[in-house]
Amino acid sequence: MSKILIIHNKYRDLGGEDLAVDNEVSFLRKDNEVETIFFDNKKVNVFGNLISFITGSNPKSIKELDKIYENFNPDIVYIHNTWFNASIGVFKYFEQKNVKILLKLHNFRYYCTRYGTSRKHFLDKDFCNACGLSKKEMGYFNKYFNDSYIKSILIFAYGRRYFKIIKKSKLELIVLTKFHKSFLSELGIPESKITVIPNVLDFNYLKSVETESNDLIYAGRISEEKGIQELVEAFIDAGLSDINLKIIGEGPLLKYLQRNYKHKNIVFTGIVPNKETHKLIGSSLCVVTATKLFEGQPTLLTEAALMGIPAIFPNSEGIKEFFPQNTKLAFKQFDYKDLTKKIKLVNNKKLLHSEGSGNREYINNKLDETIINEQFQNLFSRKIST
Repeated sequence: MSKILIIHNKYRDLGGEDLAVDNEVSFLRKDNEVETIFFDNKKVNVFGNLISFITGSNPKSIKELDKIYENFNPDIVYIHNTWFNASIGVFKYFEQKNVKILLKLHNFRYYCTRYGTSRKHFLDKDFCNACGLSKKEMGYFNKYFNDSYIKSILIFAYGRRYFKIIKKSKLELIVLTKFHKSFLSELGIPESKITVIPNVLDFNYLKSVETESNDLIYAGRISEEKGIQELVEAFIDAGLSDINLKIIGEGPLLKYLQRNYKHKNIVFTGIVPNKETHKLIGSSLCVVTATKLFEGQPTLLTEAALMGIPAIFPNSEGIKEFFPQNTKLAFKQFDYKDLTKKIKLVNNKKLLHSEGSGNREYINNKLDETIINEQFQNLFSRKIST
């Protein structure tokens, strides 16, 4: 049994990564002694934050860690998000303690935030699949936060240091997909440092329900990088008069879509509690996403698969690893005519049943808890990489 200290800086708005961390904590506690420390960014101390960005370390956070370390004395430190109150100072702190460090990369933010100029960020492309930003929005400077040059400068300082830690520090990396492992390898990070372990999910509450709606469900952030406007247009082009597109969530594009796409079969629900969202998914015909991003482990799609609900999704790297190769509902990413064709297929009930059953069998095997536990135990027992 390993003694594991899990560190995570929660996001301001509860998201899939926060839920994934909570699920993993519960999972690891079954066979290990686990302690947690969660930070958040709700309390803003301008002076303290400035010191943190200049030095790369947050003294207040390190003091909290020191207290827990002395009381718990972990064998392994397992880090998730550190932006920004946790700070990247946690890595240096635990390296000095000679403790085995694991870092799970849930997203590709480290890639986009390490550059000061947009030219280096986008190279010869106009759009970044890692963060969803477009080159035309930025100009010369890599303005990661559209509303603030100051925050963009600070995250550049953070991102540059963070990537150096990922590449050169004595730690083990965990990613969700083989694609992400390959992506890191191309950036010069040895594959021997990288282990692929998907997020665990709570199977017990993910069940389909007996009542069936005529809904096509999207649940997530309503923003440009998620391809939500293109999804709405593709749905309208499909001309399905007896099918509803139900869009769950909030985001910067919500009001624009509500104003400009008034359609009797499109429903914007806003934020819906998780349990209610799962009920809506479990009774739906199909779920759908048109994301433009490199994704880690898409929560909507994997939860639907566990409930036997089929999914329409872009056949992009990363996402397709969570589905059988012979799926009939994947569309070519950025080909919205193909997306329209796939949406039209939701009238084929026999196909939907076949897809849902195949997805459930595949994801149950991929997310088998015995296999995931074995992956973790092998990683815990492995010597620290150099």
